[in-house]
Amino acid sequence: MTASSRIPGFYKLDVQTRLKKVQEFAGLTDEEAKILLEGGLELELADRMIENVVGKISVPLGIATNFLINGKDYLIPMAIEEPSVVAAASHAAKLAREGGGFFTTSTEPVMISQIQVVNLKNPYFAKLKILEHKDELIKIANEQDPVLMKVGGGCRDINVRVLDSSMGPMVVIHLLVDVRDAMGANAVNTMAEALAPYVEEITGGKVYLRILSNLAVYRLARARAVWKKDVIGEETVKGILYAYEFARIDPFRAATHNKGIMNGIDAVLIATANDWRAVEAGAHAYAAINGGYTSLSRYEMDDEGNLVGTIELPLAVGVIGGATSTHPVAKIARKILGVKTAREFSEVLAAVGLAQNFAALRALATEGIQKGHMSLHARNIAVMAGAVGDEIDAVAEMLVKEGKVRLDRAKELLSELRSKESK
Repeated sequence: MTASSRIPGFYKLDVQTRLKKVQEFAGLTDEEAKILLEGGLELELADRMIENVVGKISVPLGIATNFLINGKDYLIPMAIEEPSVVAAASHAAKLAREGGGFFTTSTEPVMISQIQVVNLKNPYFAKLKILEHKDELIKIANEQDPVLMKVGGGCRDINVRVLDSSMGPMVVIHLLVDVRDAMGANAVNTMAEALAPYVEEITGGKVYLRILSNLAVYRLARARAVWKKDVIGEETVKGILYAYEFARIDPFRAATHNKGIMNGIDAVLIATANDWRAVEAGAHAYAAINGGYTSLSRYEMDDEGNLVGTIELPLAVGVIGGATSTHPVAKIARKILGVKTAREFSEVLAAVGLAQNFAALRALATEGIQKGHMSLHARNIAVMAGAVGDEIDAVAEMLVKEGKVRLDRAKELLSELRSKESK
């Protein structure tokens, strides 16, 4: 029997019990469970991952439950310090299950590497010369990575553009490379480097930059879901549509709207040691690709009055290579997630982004974003005030009840609480 990600009351369990349930779902060993509890990253390994290491920093690792994607249950590991994100994603996924969960698709994992050619008197003539040598250039590019070719990847095509600039015309070559299950930065950059001298010979120009683009327009992931009006309420459907329309037409609102989407996506990327900065850059660039910055998601109402949400964005992620294959916690997080390919991973991320976005819009359209967020934030304030153990929940509850989630008030309440207990 397939395990379900629908775990009622998961948030009420203590950490050890939650971990036990995740261990059973994902088939984790006792050693892997121990690594999750202890953090797993040894200082010696950290020192090899980046430069000038002086220590490590821990981020809470949570599990979003309830996700049903293409008929398959997923538990979603999320590493994030912001309260309410994990809870919001879990609740949104729970509500989406009533409409069948999330349905996703993706394109082939094709990355772009750019070669910039300058000092050209006849840039359009140079463009055609490059295209005449396209097959030859593709062959040279693919010779750089026989392993990628062996697993079915490699350079698929070459596009050429002419751009005007204050420094004179530039010819920009795009290598379109199928990187399979890797993020692909190293592979595409190596190919661009190798082609540079041949491009100079063909065009008579000078090559400067040879680098990937994080605007991975050929590597898209899409997700859709239906939230039933009978589940979320007709007024909530209307409120979310108004909230979405605001983000669609106003870049000031769209920036925060899309930040909410990336709250969910980034948290999973950090948990799996993927390059969340690259994905962020690509997502926001994609939101502005038509000339104005707008929402990455779309919301509509179907014939039955249900809310229909969709999302499409570039997601250049990997399940092999880099820190995702070396960081001990990242490897376990990927095991919990259970994704086998980069495409499956990207589709899960799209579903998480849509869920996170729906949750934020639902909160905004109903009780307001602060109510849920501040109730969780109150726990942090209680800890800052010096509360420990059961005091944390007691002080947080009083802060929320009063509507004054402030450090000074938390200290007063903690003092009053301890004074009563000492009598």
